[in-house]
Amino acid sequence: MKWLTLVIKYRLWLGIVLLALAIFTNVQASFWPSFVLYLAAVILIVGHFIFGPMRLIQEFMETGDMEGAKKVLASVWFPGLLIKPIRSVYYTVKGNLDMVDQNYEGAEKNLKKSQELMGDGGILGGQMKQAEGANKLQLGMLAMQKGNIKQAESYIRGAIRSGLPDKENEAAAYLQLSSIMINKREFRAGKEYFRKAKGLKPTTPQIADQIKQMEKYITRMPG
Repeated sequence: MKWLTLVIKYRLWLGIVLLALAIFTNVQASFWPSFVLYLAAVILIVGHFIFGPMRLIQEFMETGDMEGAKKVLASVWFPGLLIKPIRSVYYTVKGNLDMVDQNYEGAEKNLKKSQELMGDGGILGGQMKQAEGANKLQLGMLAMQKGNIKQAESYIRGAIRSGLPDKENEAAAYLQLSSIMINKREFRAGKEYFRKAKGLKPTTPQIADQIKQMEKYITRMPG
């Protein structure tokens, strides 16, 4: 689908070219011969502002090219014009990139904006629930870093209720809850959440290592 990628990347300029051709045709002939050009130009230009280039970000994120993803985000001049589902994705990606840059304040701000849009029906169906869950998990981890354990627990429980996109995220959520419960000296609950995390058999090195480290001492806890 390279042609679609090219259209999305250059549709604003393509729309402007078609608009110029439409005006020229209108002047040289009449309105009706230029109608199709006008229509195509409007679709391309309006599409650029309400849908944006967010589809282009996926490839950069999958390959770990954060600079490429940032350039795509920077090409969104007026995020407020994006339709709600796309705007929600925009702020989620922006928040993720802030976390990569360790800009935790910016990450929290953007993830909360995305969360608000989801609450307004920004994404529909199961996709909305999974995206909302992943968002809440990230907000929970940010709250943990800030030492706000109560808020972290609330976000992470909300993430599990909403549903998470894969077992790696689920395992991360249960590990965080296990740590919170152990810090609250609720050892029985801490062990139960640990068992759930381990039972998911995550393969992400960081999560798998956390499970190995916790396993060394969690069995010696009361409860």
